[in-house]
Amino acid sequence: MTSRIEHRAGFPAPAATVHARLVDQGFLRERLRALGGQDAALVAYTTDGTTVGYTLRQGIPAAKLPSVVRGLVKGDLVVERSETWRPHGDEFVGTTAAAVAGVPGEIRGRYRLADTAAGSELRTDAEVKVRIPLVGGKIESVIAEQVRTLLANEAAFAAEY
Repeated sequence: MTSRIEHRAGFPAPAATVHARLVDQGFLRERLRALGGQDAALVAYTTDGTTVGYTLRQGIPAAKLPSVVRGLVKGDLVVERSETWRPHGDEFVGTTAAAVAGVPGEIRGRYRLADTAAGSELRTDAEVKVRIPLVGGKIESVIAEQVRTLLANEAAFAAEY
């Protein structure tokens, strides 16, 4: 089974301005400091002038996890999340992949940042897949809801930054 994630965030600035902010190392570190949880870090960052790639580490304390997840994962959750962004015509597109330590599964997604009449819109489409018999679907839905909340919080942080 797979749980889908769809998220949209609007910004009053053009896509090029928002993209520059979203992939800036200083911005990423500040966002992690504010929203990344325990032991959050910018693990890797590369750019070739057009394509930007980075890996983030984020932590979720065990006490904040739903009981269905705490029963399967011992201790805190550590999430490794990689993103790659590149220009595509007048838009910016990206991919993301994340893995949760101790959970057999993955999150894979795509980003699209484009200009709108009001500024720009960031659209995220992703899927969560957890390969655990009987309870995988329940864990997927919990992870998908947490990712939706994180995306909303990250968009709000970017808008205020």
